[in-house]
Amino acid sequence: MAPSCNHNQNHSQNGQFLPQEVVVVVVPFPAQGHLNQLLHLSRLISSYNIPVHYITTKIHSHQVNLRAHGFNPLSTNNIHFHEFSTPVFNSPSPNYNSNSSNKFPSHLTPSSQFSSNLRKPVAKILHSLSHKNRRIIIIHDSLMGSVVQDFLTIPNAEAYTFHSVSAFTLFLYVWESIGKPFAIDTDMIKELPSNEGCFSPEFDKFVKSEHAYSTFSSGKIYNTSKAIEDTFLDLLSKEQISKGKKQWALGPFNPAVIQGTHQQRHKSLIWLDKQVPKSVIFVSFGTTCSFSDEQIKEIAIGLERSQQKFIWVLRDADKENVFSKDFIKKIELPKGFEERVKEKGIIVRDWAPQLEILAHSSTGGFLSHCGWNSCVESISMGVPIVAWPMHSDQPRNTVLITKILKLGIVVKDWARRDDLVVSSTIEKAVTILMASEEGEEMRKRAQELSFGVNKAVGEGGVTRKEFDSFIAHITR
Repeated sequence: MAPSCNHNQNHSQNGQFLPQEVVVVVVPFPAQGHLNQLLHLSRLISSYNIPVHYITTKIHSHQVNLRAHGFNPLSTNNIHFHEFSTPVFNSPSPNYNSNSSNKFPSHLTPSSQFSSNLRKPVAKILHSLSHKNRRIIIIHDSLMGSVVQDFLTIPNAEAYTFHSVSAFTLFLYVWESIGKPFAIDTDMIKELPSNEGCFSPEFDKFVKSEHAYSTFSSGKIYNTSKAIEDTFLDLLSKEQISKGKKQWALGPFNPAVIQGTHQQRHKSLIWLDKQVPKSVIFVSFGTTCSFSDEQIKEIAIGLERSQQKFIWVLRDADKENVFSKDFIKKIELPKGFEERVKEKGIIVRDWAPQLEILAHSSTGGFLSHCGWNSCVESISMGVPIVAWPMHSDQPRNTVLITKILKLGIVVKDWARRDDLVVSSTIEKAVTILMASEEGEEMRKRAQELSFGVNKAVGEGGVTRKEFDSFIAHITR
């Protein structure tokens, strides 16, 4: 059916765009931070009455749905999950060696190897959908370009590359890799951490090979907002970087307002209900970071001495198969620690609802590895950060958070990444953020930016307009 020229017919009564036999296929990279962002994006696209097909393995589909929170599960009704079996592979345990100069989670390398097994099943789904729909829109993680490459043989298919990192980090990566083709504000790059030690050599090679497939895409999608990274989105749109491709900043993908999830409330939220506003620091290092026993001891002592209320998510880094029961390391705390701090803090050893914890009025700070998911969630909830980068994009996200947006402080500088962070350093950073005028200023700035981000996603806001323009473009 030819698209109608009457624009009024493209809207439902509530002003949303209606599809004209357009279907979206989403292909995430199989690691929690990537799966989560694209599940949130799928939910937002499906709210425009567009069917979304989310393609991953059975394990990763179960993982992302089990851990999803902050929105009503019924809002995923228009998302069709395609779950493929995973080949048998060796899944090494996380690396706890604190002396290793590379903290990159190499134990997750099989993800990059077995995702190539999805190429044939994905091609089959694309061909099947191409016969039933006027147009297929593929949104694939930048690390899954090779998996979707067969879309090029389908005349009514087009692909968009999703980048799971900040505009700041992505811009610098591209700008440096093409030889810094134009000058930028030197303040921005004055104390820029090197990329050394951010990735393992194997993963670096994998990233470069996957990015080569992005040349076939029709545009780029980012989980950020002009309200957060306007300057860097402008730099990314420069011809030398964009090569004339369209880009859309559609973030934050996570809900700005938390909805009931029909599940029993997590114990951490019940504990937060009893605390005074902005009094608790949330301590969590994402799904890919592991610490040595010695480092865990220093964190524990630092938190105890800071005298601040805290929630500490103390769990192992994800294994390749998060449901595997082989070797789960019991993380030991100093003797008597939990008894001594029971009035001050709680330890969470399972999955924690991070978004809901950050959104709680009692949460006033976040000790974080600065993965982009965590940064965006913290920004959208107005919570400042004590930054402790470990690998990947985290060192440069730390610069964005602490130096450019001024929403936090660094507890461990990237240049000293091999050093043990002693308890006194942790105590000092936590105390500055939670109990000083400087920390209060950061909290105010975080809340102002959160207000700006929430306004951007609301009716008539800059992100909402950007989303409408993306939907109008793919349903044209």
